[in-house]
Amino acid sequence: MAALLGAVWMCVAAAAGAVEVSYGLLRVDYPSQAPISRLEAKPADRGFAGAELATRDNQTTGQFMGQTYELTTVATTPEEAEDALAGLLADGASIIAVLANGADLLRLVERAGEDALILNIGAGDTNLRSENCRANLFHITPSTAMRADAIAQFAIWKKWTDWFLVHGSNPDDRELAEAYRRAARKFGARIVEEREFEDTGGARRTDTGHVLVQRQLPVFTQRAKDHDIVIAADASDVFAPYLPFHLWTPRPVLGSAGLQPVTFHPAHEAWGATQFQTRFEELAGRRVRGDDYDAWLAFRVIGEAVTRTGSADPNVLRDYVLSDEFELAAFKGVPVTMRGWNGQLRQPVLLYDGAITASVSPQDGFLHQVSPLDTLGLDAPESACTAFD
Repeated sequence: MAALLGAVWMCVAAAAGAVEVSYGLLRVDYPSQAPISRLEAKPADRGFAGAELATRDNQTTGQFMGQTYELTTVATTPEEAEDALAGLLADGASIIAVLANGADLLRLVERAGEDALILNIGAGDTNLRSENCRANLFHITPSTAMRADAIAQFAIWKKWTDWFLVHGSNPDDRELAEAYRRAARKFGARIVEEREFEDTGGARRTDTGHVLVQRQLPVFTQRAKDHDIVIAADASDVFAPYLPFHLWTPRPVLGSAGLQPVTFHPAHEAWGATQFQTRFEELAGRRVRGDDYDAWLAFRVIGEAVTRTGSADPNVLRDYVLSDEFELAAFKGVPVTMRGWNGQLRQPVLLYDGAITASVSPQDGFLHQVSPLDTLGLDAPESACTAFD
């Protein structure tokens, strides 16, 4: 029986033709302060472990089809990122996942050229899905707008329509705050008041850190206008985790603390995710992070496209992923697909409270003429992207 199966596999592989897929993951590491919580410390293999698991999954299918996958992972500084990208391209990796901020991602996409396919697994910038989109750039990670819309839908479903928006003082914080303003307008919520928490720098994990915050935040949030919830926009990880138990008026906190919109988290078990979690933990010796999942998903998108097309050509794979034929199971209850107008992967957003998946957006009752998933983030009329026309 084993010999017969082996012969069948060889015939299938011969019929399909051998395909060698060389792809890479380029991670740009930035100087940063330690996170507020040591539980959020970044592991040395973040992203890389997810890419390795996806490659193993791709190989499982590929062995029957005569397809082989070679993964190269590189961590670099912003200053050396272009040279690192050039090295990957020179080694034959024409499909590259990039874990970087929006500005560096755009710079690397331009450097890669039209013959390479870049997969964004880190930058949520709305402009990259709109006026700064590129035809050779797919966005695997949910956009900031998708995450904000996911929170907004849940709040509206709960009839929490009056919001107190607290945002940080850094540029990324202000961009995140704007995403929540847009989400409020889109779904009919009302921001009754906004306040900015100034980032003054300094240590955030000293012995006296929580004592100072315990005194500051109640005063900072007192006398706010009547509100149902607090929306925290703290992309810089400065203050939001302290909000839930230090408000002057106790209210649910959503956004950067409390109930958070995430691409994935280590407690998610629904829709077969437990087996994914188990396999990842066996491989990496730790729990999964969102960037690990995004890396896994990026290369599984490529693996599915290679299986269906029998090609490793980035242009062939790009056309297939953008077609109506493409879909992929991703442990989120529905298949993920690609938006043809800006290269954003359609997918549900998990709402995580630090222990469980409390809910999943899009919420029931939010309808769309194409897919409920398109109620999250930029819909076609809202995007200024023309690269995919």
